[in-house]
Amino acid sequence: MNEKEKRKIISILQILNAADTPIGGAKIAEKLCEFGFDISQRTARYYLQKMDREELTVNLGKIGRKISPKGQEELKSSFIIEKVGLVSSKIASLTYLMDFSLDQLKGKIILNLSKFHRQYLFKAFQQMKSVFEAGLGMGQYVFLGYPGTNIDNIKIGNDMVVFGTVCSVTLNGVLLKAGIPTTSRFGGILQFDKWQPLRFKEVINYDGTSIDPLEIFIKGGMTSIKKLTATGNGLIGASFREFPSVALPAVEKIKKRLEEVGLGGIVMLGKPGRPLIDIPVSEGSTGMIVVGGLNPLAAVEETGIPTENVAMKLLFDFKKMVPYTEIKL
Repeated sequence: MNEKEKRKIISILQILNAADTPIGGAKIAEKLCEFGFDISQRTARYYLQKMDREELTVNLGKIGRKISPKGQEELKSSFIIEKVGLVSSKIASLTYLMDFSLDQLKGKIILNLSKFHRQYLFKAFQQMKSVFEAGLGMGQYVFLGYPGTNIDNIKIGNDMVVFGTVCSVTLNGVLLKAGIPTTSRFGGILQFDKWQPLRFKEVINYDGTSIDPLEIFIKGGMTSIKKLTATGNGLIGASFREFPSVALPAVEKIKKRLEEVGLGGIVMLGKPGRPLIDIPVSEGSTGMIVVGGLNPLAAVEETGIPTENVAMKLLFDFKKMVPYTEIKL
C-alpha cells in the first residue's frame, strides 16, 4: 500500500470513528472532501471493500459501515505524523467549502457540536446564557438537538442533548467570500483584566495539532469564564488570525455587519504590521483575535457538568440556528 492510499484509509477510519451510526459510501465520499480528498462514490466503495478484507471495517449492508476494533487500533497507532497539522488542513477545507452569505443570512456555516446528559440541560443553559450575554461566544446563534434528533447522520441518544455553536472558523469563510484570505495561526487561552484582553497565557499552533486547541483547554480545566463573566477578570478560549493589511477597512466593515446580525466574535483588530498584545505579525499583515465558539461549553464544564465537544464538526444550514434568547426549556 502506498502512502497516498494509507492517508485515505486513515481518513475513512477517522470519519467512521467519529460517527455514532453506520454510514455509507456516498456520505464517506462527501466527508473525505473535508480532508482534502476529492473522490467519487465508486472510489470510496473500492477503499471500503479493501478495508473490509483487512478487517478494519464492518459491512452492515444497506445501512453502511462501522469501524471495527482492529480499525480503532489502527487509528490509534498509525500515522502519528499524519495527524500533525490536521486541524490547519481542516480549517482550510471548511473555509473553502462554506457558502454562507452574510448579506442574505443563508447558506452553511461551520458548526461545533457539544453533547451532555439531558438532566443537566437547564443548569447548563443558564451557564451558556451568561457567556453569550457577555459577548464571549461566537455570536448569539445556537442549535439545540433533543433525543431522537438526527444531525448529519448522528443520532442523539435518549438520555443526551446536543448543542451546536457557531465555530469561529466561520469568520474565515465570510472573509474569503469577500475576497480576503485569512491565516489561522493558533488557538490559546486569552487573559482578560477588567474586561480588556491582556495576553495569551497558553497557545497551540494549528499546524502542530490533530485536536482543536479549545477542546484540549476545556478538558484541561484551563478556562475561568464563569469568573470573567462575574468580575471582568478571567481566561477564555480565543484564536489568533492574520489577514492582508490592505483589507483592514473591509474587515472593519464586516466586523460591524457581523455584530449587527448577531454573529460577532472579533475581540480585537490590530494595526498594519504591528504586534497585537505582544504577538508579532507577518510583514504586510494585520492581526486579529477571535473568541472561541466553544466558550459557552467551557463555562458548563467549569460547573462540573461533563461535556463532549468537537470543534469544526460539520457544515450546517444557518436557517436551522436560532438566537439563544429564543431557546425555551
